Amino acid sequence: MHEVVRRARAIAPQLAQHAAETEALGRLSDASVALIKEAGVMRLLQPVEYGGMAAHPVDFAEAVMEVAHGCGSSGWVCGVGGVHPWEMALMDRKLQDEVWGSDQDTWIASPYMPSGVATEVDGGFVLNGRWQFSSGTDHCDWVFLGAVVGDRSGKPVKPFRAMHVVLPRADYTIVEDSWDVIGLRGTGSKDVIVDGAFIPSYRTIGTEEVTEGELAAARAQRTESVYKLPFWTMFPLGITSAVVGIAEGALQAHLDYQRDRVSAYGGKVREDTSTLKAIAESSTEIAASRLQLLDGISRIYDKVEAGEPVTFADRAFQRRNQIRAAWRAVDAVDAIFARSGGNAVRRDTTLQRFWRDAHVGLQHAIHAKGTALDAAALIEMGVEPEGPLRAMI
Repeated sequence: MHEVVRRARAIAPQLAQHAAETEALGRLSDASVALIKEAGVMRLLQPVEYGGMAAHPVDFAEAVMEVAHGCGSSGWVCGVGGVHPWEMALMDRKLQDEVWGSDQDTWIASPYMPSGVATEVDGGFVLNGRWQFSSGTDHCDWVFLGAVVGDRSGKPVKPFRAMHVVLPRADYTIVEDSWDVIGLRGTGSKDVIVDGAFIPSYRTIGTEEVTEGELAAARAQRTESVYKLPFWTMFPLGITSAVVGIAEGALQAHLDYQRDRVSAYGGKVREDTSTLKAIAESSTEIAASRLQLLDGISRIYDKVEAGEPVTFADRAFQRRNQIRAAWRAVDAVDAIFARSGGNAVRRDTTLQRFWRDAHVGLQHAIHAKGTALDAAALIEMGVEPEGPLRAMI
């Protein structure tokens, strides 16, 4: 087990103690941020020369799960934000120096949805737009944003060009009242607005470069295998790891809750064989989700390590399995929550918070059962997916 995974496991009970405060604040508590930084979770995928570990993605996924086991919102922020140092490693070294030169614990936010238009000007671009779902943004000093290249009228150019751009905190506005939700409240996934900020060219990267993996790594002169992985393999990994960790936390909360509970009929719940069977089945399903997720990323990493190409089929099957892992884990949470009795819905119970967090985590676009599953099925039929069926794979 990686040392950071051990530390993440050690801080999970403390994160659990701060979970209610985190939810009430609508962002991670200061104490939670300090614990995560001390454990080094956000630096697992960061380059070694900037205080990171360039770790195996399995170690990253396991650390995120441990954090989410204690606090769903903390796990989610680690899962999303922990991937950003991986992509930053693919950017211009000048930008990496700007981000980490004075503080190697600097956090970076996102989102990647191309919700803004970048107009090309001398030396770079001028960016305008509004983005939703910037998880953990209150604790970050930089942000990755998705953008389309537009003409001077603000319309996307043809052929279509999309890219990721990076801005410092002074160049965007966080919309404070934009995160009022039923679950993952503590992630503080607020909207951000950019109004005419200049983005120098070295703070941009084409989405097609990171999609394949190898292209961006070669441009950045990164030889470590982890930086050659495809974007749509790495980014979903962090998010689904958080969901699986939340499911594990829900299972533990359910066990603690049911151990001494007496049902409305006066019997001990732990003597009810139907409840015990549901616990056993749910525990197995959550464990299967963990194993399938970690197996998928390991298979792709092993191909890169061996110098073998990662095919579109490899990526599609990994995405299919990653999506299924998330849904299987949340279905298992539903099965145990349904047997927890009426008092489980009270807001002072840990279980209901995990249940809400799990369902909101499932709402992320990378968990949609649409094109990724369709593409994987077509490949198994010997049909090459085209057009929109190749999106986010």
